Amino acid sequence: MGARVRSVNVGVGRSGIGVKGRRTGIDKRPVGSVEVRDPGPKGTGLGSGAVGDDVLNGRHHGGSRQALYAVAREELDLWSGELGRELTDGCFGENLTTEGLDVDAAIVGERWRVGPVLLEVTGPRVPCANFAAWMGEKGWVKRFVAHGRSGAYLAVVEPGTVTVGDAIEVVSRPEHGVAVPVVLAAWFGDVAAARAAIGSGAFEGRELAELERVTARHT
Repeated sequence: MGARVRSVNVGVGRSGIGVKGRRTGIDKRPVGSVEVRDPGPKGTGLGSGAVGDDVLNGRHHGGSRQALYAVAREELDLWSGELGRELTDGCFGENLTTEGLDVDAAIVGERWRVGPVLLEVTGPRVPCANFAAWMGEKGWVKRFVAHGRSGAYLAVVEPGTVTVGDAIEVVSRPEHGVAVPVVLAAWFGDVAAARAAIGSGAFEGRELAELERVTARHT
């Protein structure tokens, strides 16, 4: 079986989940299909790229570069074994749970055709305190980062409806070769990774400035 969408997941804001019981949309639950579109700028746009999916912290989540989040079912299965408990589709807060696709081997800037929709990989998911609270595992953020396989954020290039079972085809891949885990390492202070990410030409604006700060701290 080729790469496909195993589950499409959206979350309505719920209280009692995040840090100190904060309201968050991380509790994503499967639906049959979802309309996706470019949500616009982070903080001032529509938030999530998935219609009906809540983004409650617009400062750190959502926006065009983080319109959707994809995680491989194979990664959830690995973590299920590590944690000794079942992890359901959507439990990492992902909008797309894939099957047969190594999401973490994706190159930043590569594009996926998913049914009628065209998506672009923009980088890794950076774990936050609400994610840690939701998972309820001691040292979760540190452990997740050390594992290095975070899943990928996606931009919506061509909108449409994503449906469970849709095939996923990688239609283009940049030659720079900087994969999602490299950028995750960069965000957490790996200077060589940050230099590679800068050299890819895939980042600009605030993201580029942050990568440059990582390298500046070690010069």
